Amino acid sequence: MHRKAPFLLMTSILVIWELVVRLLDVPKFILPPPTIVLQTTLLQTPLLAGHALVTALEIGLGLCLSLAISLPLSIIMFKHPSIDAALTPFLVASQAIPVFAVAPLLVVWFGYGLLSKIVMATIVIFFPLTVSTYSGFKQVDSDLEIIFDLLDAPFRKKMRLLYWPAALPSFFSGLKVAVAVATIGAVLGEWVGAQRGLGYLMIQMNARLRTDMLFAALVWLSLMGMGLWLLVSRLEKRFLFWLNNKE
Repeated sequence: MHRKAPFLLMTSILVIWELVVRLLDVPKFILPPPTIVLQTTLLQTPLLAGHALVTALEIGLGLCLSLAISLPLSIIMFKHPSIDAALTPFLVASQAIPVFAVAPLLVVWFGYGLLSKIVMATIVIFFPLTVSTYSGFKQVDSDLEIIFDLLDAPFRKKMRLLYWPAALPSFFSGLKVAVAVATIGAVLGEWVGAQRGLGYLMIQMNARLRTDMLFAALVWLSLMGMGLWLLVSRLEKRFLFWLNNKE
């Protein structure tokens, strides 16, 4: 029953939305009914898919770049507490700055192409990945750590056999958060300046009062985010098989 709950909730929301819009005769440019949004989504699939591919590329490359930076950095911070103490205030400060305020600077520095959107997505994804992985390293069983120390195991071997397996649950939790918010960075970058992408399309349709197209773009963004989240969940079940067996 619990698996059907999200579907039932979504169906109820859509039915209520449809009834309210129809009964109150809300103008379509203010709030189109779900049936119109669905119709637009299907009819405009070629246009939406073309822009979605650009946004997906930005998200994918931003995610890869975030992984390439956050994983080594979290290991360095864990191994060297002095570096951790020096970098933590800057990491926190970077998240205190509104992302939308940074977007114009990235466009100035990296141009209107893909690079500025990739960097924007990286900024949004980077923090939850780094913090969750670093926290996972610190959750290792102290008794196991003592055994590795008694065996005089080098840090590289301790990382491979002890710290990294212990950090995997936290890493995947952070990765789920990262892919869920990844679309935010890419779309914000496209809003500020772009030539392609769902964010660019939303700006164009907003100027034309095509609210149905705005919702259609949101549908595609939601599906992309859910798809990434489900992919990470599948990977989590595969790599954390010992936790699944306990359950």
